[in-house]
Amino acid sequence: MTGIQIQTQYSTGASRQAIEQALVAAGKDLHHLRQADLALLEDFHTMGRIATTQLADLVQITPGDEVLDAGSGIGGTARYVAGRSRCHVVAVDLTEEYCQTARWLNQLAGLDDRISVRQADVTDLPFEDAAFTLMFSQHVQMNVADKALLYQEARRVLAGGGRLAVWDIVAGEDREPDFPVPWADRPEYSYLTTPDRLRTAIETSGFEIEQWNDLTDHAAATMQALLTLPPSPIGLQAFVPNFESKAKNLTTALADGRLRAVQGVARAV
Repeated sequence: MTGIQIQTQYSTGASRQAIEQALVAAGKDLHHLRQADLALLEDFHTMGRIATTQLADLVQITPGDEVLDAGSGIGGTARYVAGRSRCHVVAVDLTEEYCQTARWLNQLAGLDDRISVRQADVTDLPFEDAAFTLMFSQHVQMNVADKALLYQEARRVLAGGGRLAVWDIVAGEDREPDFPVPWADRPEYSYLTTPDRLRTAIETSGFEIEQWNDLTDHAAATMQALLTLPPSPIGLQAFVPNFESKAKNLTTALADGRLRAVQGVARAV
């Protein structure tokens, strides 16, 4: 996707306002906001906070890690990691509206001293070589046509021995999902690849795969269960247009094999 396409896909012009209204409607005090108050709306990827927690458990973050959350959205992973592990996190997203919203939420959650937010392209990161020891990449590559460039840039900014943590949707059977899905309103915005090709793109960019887990069945079951819950005023629907249809299409395609969900950890070599 081009920068203009990504802005079209994700920008509404009112993300912060919509989230603020949702929090107030749920009775949250914005002057005394807890991190837990944001858990249902800040992780814009399959399985939400459940997936973020599982991936963080897998990579065993330490307070000494320098973490990059590449493709951070409104900053949910960055806040979770900074709050949990007390490390410094840099959050990068191409959508300036999301970056502005992330900075505001970081302040509300009392984490702005541990998180820096930058507007940037994940295929052209504005950082020196070997600047980080850990990089999260969750539901980013589906919007990136050049997978090799994405992971070569990830390898460049990671120190030797640094880890790349991925949580991604890939193509399953030779049929496309129904659109819209969370990362693409239209097929031309989606750049799905197969699990094998994704793994090869990572490995040939200077990484050694340490974990590679197909969690499709788990993801489908979890998403199906989440969709049965009563609607909450605090959720991704607060700022993601047409979220219910996007989530249903994603869940259906995971369940019938058109999409697959992979979790992985790779080490920079």
